[in-house]
Amino acid sequence: MAIQGFNYEEFAKNLTDQAKEIVPADFNDNQKQFVVNTLYNFSNMAGKALSEDKQSGFNADQAMMITQIIAEWSFHKSVDLIRSGIPQQFWDPIMQKIAYTIFEIAQQTFKQNLPQDQILQLIEHHVKKAYDESIKELKDRNLIDEALMEKAVKQSNIDTMMQQMQEEPPAQQPAQAAPQGAPQAPAAQNTPSKPVPAGTPAAPIDMSKPLEKYKPPKLLKLVAVALLLKRVTDDRVQSILNHFEQDDAGTVLRYMYVDNLEEKVDPSVTMRVLEDIGKNLPSATEVNTNLLVERVKATASMMDRQKLEAMVQRERANVRRFVFNALEGEFYKMPPRVAAVIASHLEHSV
Repeated sequence: MAIQGFNYEEFAKNLTDQAKEIVPADFNDNQKQFVVNTLYNFSNMAGKALSEDKQSGFNADQAMMITQIIAEWSFHKSVDLIRSGIPQQFWDPIMQKIAYTIFEIAQQTFKQNLPQDQILQLIEHHVKKAYDESIKELKDRNLIDEALMEKAVKQSNIDTMMQQMQEEPPAQQPAQAAPQGAPQAPAAQNTPSKPVPAGTPAAPIDMSKPLEKYKPPKLLKLVAVALLLKRVTDDRVQSILNHFEQDDAGTVLRYMYVDNLEEKVDPSVTMRVLEDIGKNLPSATEVNTNLLVERVKATASMMDRQKLEAMVQRERANVRRFVFNALEGEFYKMPPRVAAVIASHLEHSV
């Protein structure tokens, strides 16, 4: 059942039309088209996925906000990629990883009813992380040199636009500036004024004292989990938090991004807490099949089609079906952990 009041196709088109007006004037037609198409494709796909999601229960305001966040960051990071000088054949795979990351983090934080400013901060953190990791991966595979990597990671169109807006006289600033702390990119005219249900405001995180001296035992356990999850990949974070109560998952997310959290907790206390809660955690987390499909597609985009087919042709039938189904955006039914091994093998073959 579609979300009442949320026409994702019209909304994506609205955002795209606005983006056309602010694409950098010095871009050539190909570059401008990439920015516009990327924004439209990802916002339209995100809107469709939200509209067809029967479990999350998002309302129109929330769906619009998530879609707009994806559109805004798609705009900024596609501009950054073009400015960076990274070869065009790598643009799509990097943007796919960024869009998927935003979608997963946005869904999780909205489900936890975190305040809007925290949601935007978390998403910004993960966008930068996904972008930087993608650039570094290209360097590690000797697809770009170190100078190009350093140039790419320094790009920040959002900072450039915010600086330009601050330098402009008030009368020249856009009438519909995004909220403080949000990406400054196209904002739909019908964007809701209060898109995120903040619920009860979260208590401020006071890290001025050693945590274990004054915090209750349950919170200490959640902080220990936050320390652990800071060291795992984003998809596993979401999978693990799905096993927590909603309020507890929100607390873990907030503490994950406290600066220097490791210095605030006694390591021996952390280890003791982790050993205790480890007995009750699932023995294994489910591999995200959608992410596996995107990993295969991203890797294939960096390879010659004939090379890929020749390499896969030597494999078993199930392996071939998994790879070619993934190229069509579908997950071939097989154990996810086996599929993860295949995806990793392809990535290391590039």
